[in-house]
Amino acid sequence: MAWNATLSLDYSLQAGKTVAHFRHDGPLRILQSLYPEGDAVCHNVLVHPPGGLVGGDTLDIAVTAATGSHGLITTPGATRFYKSLGETALQRTRIRLEAGARAEWLPMEALCYSGCLAENHLSLDLAPGAELMGWDVTALGLPSAGQPFVEGSFCQHIELPGVWLERARIRADDRLLLDSPLGLAGQRCVATLFFASGSKLERKRRELALEVAREVMGAHALVNTAGATSPDAQVIVVRVLAPLVEPAMGLLKQVWKNWRRHFWDQAAPSPRIWSA
Repeated sequence: MAWNATLSLDYSLQAGKTVAHFRHDGPLRILQSLYPEGDAVCHNVLVHPPGGLVGGDTLDIAVTAATGSHGLITTPGATRFYKSLGETALQRTRIRLEAGARAEWLPMEALCYSGCLAENHLSLDLAPGAELMGWDVTALGLPSAGQPFVEGSFCQHIELPGVWLERARIRADDRLLLDSPLGLAGQRCVATLFFASGSKLERKRRELALEVAREVMGAHALVNTAGATSPDAQVIVVRVLAPLVEPAMGLLKQVWKNWRRHFWDQAAPSPRIWSA
């Protein structure tokens, strides 16, 4: 039986404080709002008690942020896409920011078990002046547990409509994609960090962001499988390939911290759940 869930999370600015309100149906909810860096930024942890999705399950997440608000969303652990008996498991996230709003979408990794049929969609709607930082980290199989990705498929979709589209379908039997030097080159973790704006970013601001990211990557063990680019004047992207999640996530966190200072002149205290 499919186990579906929906969550609507809305941020607003009230007397200088970002306040979160949410509504949910099914096993998907937000924990208590936290303010580790003051009232202006609201930190929330998105929790899916079942701990994973099987074929037929759908998670629908809708996030909105009103003008002047700033929300940061993360998760307590990985999203697990388990083996399917034939139906697709779908996680669909839509984030809409009003002018001048900020948001950070920083979930832990998606784990694709062998035999899964999974899709992970993220769609962004950013008004002029709105800015969002986010990442997507996907692990194919569980190599450390001796469970390689040998069956099934995974589709990743990230979109800022009319500006930027990232879409990949990875099949376990596509050895050319998985193992070719022109594909994943045998790596089993694919990670993307992005900064997206509802308006064109100033050229100098983009170029400095790329320099910041490349400086971090140049000092990291994954320097040979990481890169930074700006496919559009509204988007800056860091892409990483790694054998495991941990080094890829570590690199993204370093760039995220540096980008936070660069773009918003804010320090980057790690959400408490990351060290739990």
